[in-house]
Amino acid sequence: MSKKNKNLDLAPSRRERKGFGQYVLAFILLIYTLFCFLPIELVLVSAFADEMSITNDGFRFIPTQWSMNGFNAVMKYGKQLFVSYGVTIFITVAGTALGLLVMSMYAYAISRPDFRLSKFLSVFLLIPMLFNGGTLSGYIVFTSMYGLKDTLAVLILPLMVTTMNVIILRTYIANSIPKELMEAAKIDGAGDWRTFFQITFPLLKPSLAAVGFMMATAYWNDWQNALIFITSDSKKPLQLLLISIQKSIEFLLNNTNVPSIVKAAMGGTIPQYSATMATVLVVVGPIVIVYPFFQKYFIKGLTVGSVKG
Repeated sequence: MSKKNKNLDLAPSRRERKGFGQYVLAFILLIYTLFCFLPIELVLVSAFADEMSITNDGFRFIPTQWSMNGFNAVMKYGKQLFVSYGVTIFITVAGTALGLLVMSMYAYAISRPDFRLSKFLSVFLLIPMLFNGGTLSGYIVFTSMYGLKDTLAVLILPLMVTTMNVIILRTYIANSIPKELMEAAKIDGAGDWRTFFQITFPLLKPSLAAVGFMMATAYWNDWQNALIFITSDSKKPLQLLLISIQKSIEFLLNNTNVPSIVKAAMGGTIPQYSATMATVLVVVGPIVIVYPFFQKYFIKGLTVGSVKG
C-alpha cells in the first residue's frame, strides 16, 4: 500500500478523534457555564423566597416557601424608583455617547504621526492614571470651581474620559484602519475633521461597541459620585436609591421600637435578605438583558485592535 493510501486511511480516524475532542471541550464548557449560572440562579430564587425560609434554612436553590415581600419592599418607593431609573438611563446614555465622541477624537489625534502634539497629549493622558488628586480635591473642584454640585453633569463628567479606553481606541485606529485610506483622503483634499467623521469614526464601530459597553456599565453601577454630590431626590440615580433602601431596612431591623403597622405593611417580617436579592436583580437586570446584543462587538473590539494584521 502506498504512502498516499495510508494517509487516506488515517484521515477519517483523525477526524473522529478531533470530533471527540470537540465534544469533550463542549462538555467542559457546559459544566463551567453551569457553575457560573448557579450564583445568578441563587439570587433570582432568593429574591422570591420567603424571609423566614431564608432565616431558618439559609439560601437554597429551591426554597421551602415563596414570597413577594422582598420585591414589595423595593417597589414601595414607587414613583421615586421610576425617577431614579430615568436619571440612571439618561446619565448612562448621555455619558457614554459624549465619552465615545471625545475619546475617539482624542485617540485619532494621538494616532496621527504627523500631529506635532501627539507625544505631549499621550504623556498628558497617562498622568491621571499614575497620579490622583483624591476625593477631597475632586469635590472642591467640582463644587467650588465648577459649581456642579447637585447637577446631572457631575455624574457624567468624571467618568467620561478614561486612559485605558483611549488607549484601546488609539490601538484600534493604528492597527486596524489602513493608513493608505487616510492618505488617500488627504490627497483628495479632505481635512482632519472630514477624515475622522467620514472614514475613521464609521470604521471604529467594533471598538466603540466594546468601549461603550464598559462605559455604560461604569455609569450604571456608579454610586460614589452620586453619594458625594447629589442631594435632591429628583436627581438621585438608581444605585443611590437602592443604597437608601438597604439603609432603611437595616434601620428597621436595628430599631426595636418599630411600629407594628410597619411590619404589617411588609408582610409581618422585614425582608432583609430577600429585599437585598431583589435589589440586585433591579440593578443588574437591564445590563444582563443588554449584554448579549453587544457580546459580538465587545469581543471583536477588544481583540482585533490588539493584533496588527
